[in-house]
Amino acid sequence: MSLYEKYFLPKLLDCCCGMEGFQKKRAQIVPLAYGRVLEIGIGSGLNFDFYNFDIVDEVVGVDPAVSSVAIAKSRSSKYDSKISFIEETAESIALESETFDCVVIGYTLCTIPEPLLALAEVNRLLKPSGSLLFMEHGLAPEESVQKWQHRIAPGWKKIAGGCNLNRNIEELILTGGFEFKDLKKKYIKGPKILSFQYYGEAVKAPQH
Repeated sequence: MSLYEKYFLPKLLDCCCGMEGFQKKRAQIVPLAYGRVLEIGIGSGLNFDFYNFDIVDEVVGVDPAVSSVAIAKSRSSKYDSKISFIEETAESIALESETFDCVVIGYTLCTIPEPLLALAEVNRLLKPSGSLLFMEHGLAPEESVQKWQHRIAPGWKKIAGGCNLNRNIEELILTGGFEFKDLKKKYIKGPKILSFQYYGEAVKAPQH
């Protein structure tokens, strides 16, 4: 791990992902979580203040980014030990199947190296009646914006902790074995290449 990745990048991501537009989406989605919650890509803990701990029993956060998780651990101290951490990748999580009421993924599918493997783990860990709650940025609808996203993506990925600007989040979630209970898509304030949002709730698709 470089000095940039260890010291500068976690603070940069915390600052960027804590901007107003992103926080508004967290405020719409995270309070819907209930029961035992798995958060994929817990990062620096920007979702913590939006959980309703009157209906959330426990949050288990998964993230391999040790430097960001250190920030999250500091933030979690005021929540009476309701938040715990697993410092490993989302593609393989050593937890028992069908034990979570909700899974929260916030601005993480853009970064996970193998997002379909991670969604397969989400599907495995979620109870049959459970919900996947998500907020993500990704591929814009206009071809002109997509061209710039594809052009900039390789360089952006190198400086932004593996973030991919051009992933089709809707397609990923459907391919990952889910169907949408609610899906909203819109731009938030900011450059179009960075600001097209996908957010809502998905459930396990029926097995055929």
